[in-house]
Amino acid sequence: MFSRAEPVKCWQVSELNNYLKELLASNPFLSNLWVKGEISNLRQPESGHLFFTLKDRYSSIRAVMFRSRALGLRVPLRDGMEVLLRASLSIYERDGIYQLYVEEVYPVGVGDLHRAFEMLKNQLEQEGLFRPERKKKLPYLPQRVGLVTSLTGAAIRDMLTILLKRFPCLEIVVAPALVQGAGAPDSIARALELLNRFGGVDVIIVARGGGSLEELWAFNTEKVARSIANSKIPVVTGVGHETDFTIADFVADLRAPTPTAAAATVVPDYREEMSKLALKLNRARRCLESLLAEKEQQLQGITRYSILARPEQVLARKSQQLDAFQRQLKTVIEQYFQERENKLALQFHKLDALSPLKVLQRGFSLCRDQGGRVITSSRQVTVGQLLEVKLKDGRLDCRVVGVKD
Repeated sequence: MFSRAEPVKCWQVSELNNYLKELLASNPFLSNLWVKGEISNLRQPESGHLFFTLKDRYSSIRAVMFRSRALGLRVPLRDGMEVLLRASLSIYERDGIYQLYVEEVYPVGVGDLHRAFEMLKNQLEQEGLFRPERKKKLPYLPQRVGLVTSLTGAAIRDMLTILLKRFPCLEIVVAPALVQGAGAPDSIARALELLNRFGGVDVIIVARGGGSLEELWAFNTEKVARSIANSKIPVVTGVGHETDFTIADFVADLRAPTPTAAAATVVPDYREEMSKLALKLNRARRCLESLLAEKEQQLQGITRYSILARPEQVLARKSQQLDAFQRQLKTVIEQYFQERENKLALQFHKLDALSPLKVLQRGFSLCRDQGGRVITSSRQVTVGQLLEVKLKDGRLDCRVVGVKD
């Protein structure tokens, strides 16, 4: 118990924090510090202030840079960036947390984590693991979706809610995995391999909620990157927040900004699909009704033609026309052949009048040698040559006994 003779001051928490704040502010050394370290867990809410952790190998300290100062930054800050900053040390009275209030920031190099990120990214990019032609097409309507994530995080609850809300009959297979820490890369790789061997999984979502660069580091490892690249099943990543990019995102077939967005990407909303189907059915019904109405009008117009109104009269008239045409055609053909026959007889008489046989009937003869050549001159024969003489009623075989001109 306290002694009555020596009363002790009892501090309120706010008084103590205020006293320490004034104590730190009164120290000129702490009001103008130059500190070097690596930025981690960077965030910028709508207020425009920058909040981050400055760390080295052994320790870390919180830091804040108000919007008025952040607007003057010449180089955007990012996780993994090594910086030299000027700040004052003070206490945030409400929470009793001491932190750096940053005035200026100068990049001095790339932090170890960011350097490792860039080295692996460049290596895998040179190997072609980021090429668009390697990306597998996502199924339009998957029947079974695989999830690789932690069973205890908010990400799995959010994804299950979205998936089942958008498509209630969807089958979901969860392959639990560590999503941060030293064992996370092997755990994620095993989960991916398990889903590939399970069979029937149409698409896989690899996801976890937001976190610092260190907390998301498992998704920047070569083990996870190559496991995603080797998957026979399309892989969609939903890691961290919209501003977080990991090596896994570059290798995946599709990158979604968050786990919720990944779930919404892989399955369509069944209500929208039913609306689209109903719209297509209505459009098809209208087209069919329009076509039927058009054909009905055409049919009504055709029935007004006489051929359909009194078909027996039309057929009788056409039959009479056909008979008349047949008779006319027969007459034309007979006249044609008669003309041809008369012309042929005339040509025959002309040829017969010119025939050599007609000359033989008037006492002349036709003389040929043994080769069948007609003899027209005495110079064509020699004494002793055999000749054939054609008369009107026969022939004579003769031998030349003399030649006279």
